[in-house]
Amino acid sequence: MLTLGVGTGALVFAQGGRFFGGGGQIYVPPGAKTAREIDSRSTGTPMWENPRAFESEVFTLARLHYDTDRGQSDVRVRGGWTTDLPDADLNLSFRLQQMTSVKVDPNARLIRATDPELPRYPFLLAVSPGAMSLNEEEVVALRKYLLNGGFMLMTDYWGDDAEEHVARLFGRILPGFHFEELPIEHPLYRMVFNIREKAQVPNIRIGLKVAGTQIHHRVIFDEKGRIMVMGLHNSDDSDGWEREGEDHEYFEKYSEKIAYPLAINIIFYVMTH
Repeated sequence: MLTLGVGTGALVFAQGGRFFGGGGQIYVPPGAKTAREIDSRSTGTPMWENPRAFESEVFTLARLHYDTDRGQSDVRVRGGWTTDLPDADLNLSFRLQQMTSVKVDPNARLIRATDPELPRYPFLLAVSPGAMSLNEEEVVALRKYLLNGGFMLMTDYWGDDAEEHVARLFGRILPGFHFEELPIEHPLYRMVFNIREKAQVPNIRIGLKVAGTQIHHRVIFDEKGRIMVMGLHNSDDSDGWEREGEDHEYFEKYSEKIAYPLAINIIFYVMTH
């Protein structure tokens, strides 16, 4: 049984060293099942071990491996499934186990929608979903996963085209359901950190709020009011996790104050509701 709780120590983040790299798409060897198998593209990622007694009772962050149909897409494609891999996944996993009492898998999983092991991972991350292409088998698999208790978090998709593309995808995955804006009064924003506003995490190369964009936290509820899907639209939260060690100002403004608190709140809320 997975136990969630806030650690007794102060909730203070410490930044790593300075280094520049990472970001776009990378080659992932066939058969790779974990983020740990991919070389860091940033400042390196911490490693930890869980006590043997807890090895089967850990939270595992799983990333969705999807195809990108650049030739037939009717939107301007940005990114793909490997965006910010592996550092975003491993840094978020580390911060979750560091700042709370949750035992977290140090490797993080990479998984296809049709993988029979998908139901073992109730929290699924999809980065740059504006580039996502799904065949019918994958659509059916994700529908079954989400309706049976699974959750998907999406981040790093920008503008109206990407938003409309994601809406069309979920029109296929979850027909009859729809996205709606999550109000800041929702208890998700009070789970561990007290979040008072929806703040944008820009790409580190931009380093400031992107002009003309508005941050949205859009969700799909099931018939009982459980959140099945959450999209952080017009925000690059995965860059906030990936790039935490590259620039001190970026770390303080975006990783420490926005990206990590929101992600930890989302994980706690989803895993307890």
